[in-house]
Amino acid sequence: MDAETTRQAGLGGLLHDTGKAFVPDAILNKPGKLTAAEFEIMKRHPSDGHEVLRKTPEVGAIPLDITLHHHERIDGSGYPDKLAEDQITQLVRMSSVVDVYDAITANRCYHIGMPATDALRKLHEWSAFHFDPKLVQAFTRCVGIYPVGTLVRLESGRLAVVMEQNDSSLLQPRLKVVFSTRSNARVEPYDLDLARPMGSGGADRILNHEDPIKWRIDTSLFIAA
Repeated sequence: MDAETTRQAGLGGLLHDTGKAFVPDAILNKPGKLTAAEFEIMKRHPSDGHEVLRKTPEVGAIPLDITLHHHERIDGSGYPDKLAEDQITQLVRMSSVVDVYDAITANRCYHIGMPATDALRKLHEWSAFHFDPKLVQAFTRCVGIYPVGTLVRLESGRLAVVMEQNDSSLLQPRLKVVFSTRSNARVEPYDLDLARPMGSGGADRILNHEDPIKWRIDTSLFIAA
């Protein structure tokens, strides 16, 4: 895509939930499940946001489309217009994948965010009905099975922060090793590329993700470095 289209798509991502400013806090931040009546109020936020942004001259057609339609689904089950298939533009389809990924991985007062690996698995399951499967696959390639900043446990018992994806193998990212679970101690951080062969710094395997809070590891410190 050209630079201006990319910029407009980014603006859509930033502005798409503008309408939530009109949702009462008691509904927006309700710890439990919404009632049918409360959900109907919540479903107004795309239209409310679109109405506000429509009056702003600097906001173009792409952000307006994303704001109004990011809850549409390719099987026609979304809202507010119950669009389906080719009625939904590609950028809106992209925004809906990113929006749901963010929603299910973020911690909210009404749920604990799921790990990135589980969220990607859910997106792939839902792509059979709600999302464009090709775009879900492209999104997965973009963020990686283990997104940058994820804390993972290796077969060797080490904990490492994902630093960069390996395009040739999403299961073998480049890591920064920071902790040993066997000695229960931090180690001097060092780089590890899982895609490299044994004897060249590789030959380990990711077992699962870990909770950084549990291990008191601020992964952002290593990403920033």
